[in-house]
Order: sequence, then C-alpha cells, then structure tokens
Amino acid sequence: MTGTIRRVPDIRYGEVLGYRPLELDLYVPAGSEVPVVVYVHGGGWQRGSRRDPPPLLAADFYDQIAAQGLAVAAIDYRLSGEARFPAPLEDVRTAVDWIRDHAAGYGLDPGRVFLWGDSAGGHLALLAALTGATARAAVAWFPVTDLAGMPSDLADAGGVPDLGPDSREARLLGAPASAVPDLAREASPVTHASAAAPPILLMHGAVDNMVPPAQSIRLAEALGRAGATVELELVPGATHLWKGASDLAAIIARSVEFLRAQALAQADGVAGAEFAGDALGGGAHGEAEAARLRDPFR
Repeated sequence: MTGTIRRVPDIRYGEVLGYRPLELDLYVPAGSEVPVVVYVHGGGWQRGSRRDPPPLLAADFYDQIAAQGLAVAAIDYRLSGEARFPAPLEDVRTAVDWIRDHAAGYGLDPGRVFLWGDSAGGHLALLAALTGATARAAVAWFPVTDLAGMPSDLADAGGVPDLGPDSREARLLGAPASAVPDLAREASPVTHASAAAPPILLMHGAVDNMVPPAQSIRLAEALGRAGATVELELVPGATHLWKGASDLAAIIARSVEFLRAQALAQADGVAGAEFAGDALGGGAHGEAEAARLRDPFR
C-alpha cells in the first residue's frame, strides 16, 4: 500500500495541572475509518520523546507503518523525572481515549485502536491494554513485564542488576521494587494477565541482557494460562533495541501484519482472530501452555 501520508504534529491530547502539555503526532494514510496505532516510545521511562523511534530504525519509521494502512499516533507521556507511576500509564490511557473521541475528525476508526511500544514504552502499552484501555490489540518489543523479577532475570542473562534508588525501575516507582512490592506488582503487566486481554504480540531479542527475554516469556505463559490470545517471537542473536538482529525489516513487517490482521478481523466482526499467515516466511512453532511461541527467524 502506497500513497501520501498526512502528518498532523503537536496535537494536545491532555493536560495535567502543573505539568507540560501532553502532545502527540499523527501520521494518517489516505482513506476513511482508518485503524490507528498509539505508539509509545521507550527510554527507561526517563528519556525519549514521541519523535524518537528505536535508534536502529529509520527516521521515517512511523511513515512506514502508515504506508501499510495503519495510522500512527506517536505520543509523549510524563517521564519519571516529572512524575512517578502511575502517571505515565494514565497518560497512555488518556491518549487512547482522546483518539477514540476525536477519531472522526481525522478519518480514523474509533473502534480499531491498537497499542504498540518498545522497551519501557512496550511495558506501558501492555499495561494499558491489560488494565482497561480500549485497545483491540497490542504489540510490545522487548518490554519489561515483571518489575520485581528484573534483577534475577538480568543476573541470569549476564547483565548487571541495579538495585539502587537511582535505577530505572526505582525512578519509575519512587523506590526500588523490593521496597514497594505491592506497587511493583501493580505496575507489572504479568500481574494483569487474564482471558479478557486483547490479542498481543511480544517480540524480544533472544540474547537481550538489558531487558532479558524471560520477561516476555513469563508474560506469554501467564496470558496462555489465562486463555488469552498471545504470540511470542524470540529473535536469535538480537540484544536490546534489535542490536544484532539480521533482518529489521522482517521484524517490522511481522508487527504490522499482526495488527493489520486484527484490524481486518475486527472490521469483519471477528474480534480476536489470530494472524494465520507468517510475514517472515515460515518458521518453528511450539506451544507453551495455551500461548503460541513462534520463532520464524531460524
């Protein structure tokens, strides 16, 4: 699918007294009632912006998605130096609600809103999708899913756990996860796995030692046990931010096709249908509980 992409920058989607305005940029392909992806950037909850796609991807990443028939709403949210959890989650929910409320004015379909995020943004996208945001599906790249489990997962993956008060997780929560276990559980997507979850695609580098793949595996297994629709793909040789991945275009294509399939299914009234094709051309398939754990990169 090709055509002109309409860009609408600097839209104010929310405002919280005492904080900077919350803004998003829209990338809209031609057409009407276009499905839309709310994209949540990464950066350890403490840096980054809506104009910062993952660093190994092209600057026109959002245009690439829109060229495949999915509008993109790339959002900013309050970072941990501005406000603690649950502030960024509240911002993601507000963005989803804003898109649904204002969709008609931009040629978007309010009934087909999806979430997609990377790293910390993947964590927030998943958390929003699992805790009541009206999103019909979600894609998360190398997300944190279990804050309390991060130190042991990092140690097992050969990384160096940061247990101090200045860690990324402590800045998000206001204290190390071990000091606020109830809050850490509430802020972890794995806690909220249920049969009510929308279809979810998890993609993770198999040798990621910043956010270990155990984080995605744990969530996929929890969603599978709950009876939710979930797909997990581990990318051989890839570390965080897709460093070491042999085919970035294939990773993007797999993610886009997952959401396009969900958009088509829901347009036809078949919510929750799984993507039956394989944008990457085959692969090894297995079952972990009820979850489909797929690795088509081999």
